[in-house]
Amino acid sequence: MPGESQQVEMRTHCIRCGECCLRSSPTLQAEDLHLIEEGRLKKRDLITLRKGEMVADIVHNTVGPSTEELIKVREKKGDGRGCLFYDETARACALYDVRPIQCRALKCWDTGGILEILGRPKLKRSQVVRKGVLSSLIQEHEKRCSYGAVENCVLRISSEGRKAVEDLLALVRFDFHLRPFVSSKLVTPEEEMNFYFGRPLAETIEDYGLQVIRERDGGFFLTKACEKRKNGMME
Repeated sequence: MPGESQQVEMRTHCIRCGECCLRSSPTLQAEDLHLIEEGRLKKRDLITLRKGEMVADIVHNTVGPSTEELIKVREKKGDGRGCLFYDETARACALYDVRPIQCRALKCWDTGGILEILGRPKLKRSQVVRKGVLSSLIQEHEKRCSYGAVENCVLRISSEGRKAVEDLLALVRFDFHLRPFVSSKLVTPEEEMNFYFGRPLAETIEDYGLQVIRERDGGFFLTKACEKRKNGMME
């Protein structure tokens, strides 16, 4: 009858709209370790978001420093969007049969399952790289180039000026040169460096309103970013 409210039909199954896959890529849980060990997921397809790095929480719609280390499937570069393995044209996932547990639990019509999964332990690099030289280098990098150390330098710039800037650039240089060194000496693909050491500091420094410029002589110059990034990486 006119004026009578109409009942909205509740969705109870996936209609393959792709919205979940286009918004973000999954964060791996500890239970997903077997996907890497079995070669289902390659390290080149993963990226580490380190503790303290700015991330966007799509569940609570907030942006802030991550309280823990997260390992995510990479997202598409360039004009692409969403998960690396999602084919927007075919509306299909290339990993569907062996997709991470977060993807299996995600139902846009019922968030109970995904919220329960998000509360479980996340996968850490130390579970994937348990020992050896590479494990030691990851620990050393985290010790020297933690986001706590980065933030400390940034906060000191207003009072200490050039000294704090040089300290910050020293972190950027260490992070920058470590990656090709590891790739060459340990015969490890460059595409895996963002898994082992997270995103380069020369990129994430923009989250602090700063920009690192590489000079012609190979040096680094620090300046204010034209526009501070506000979105961060998605959890």
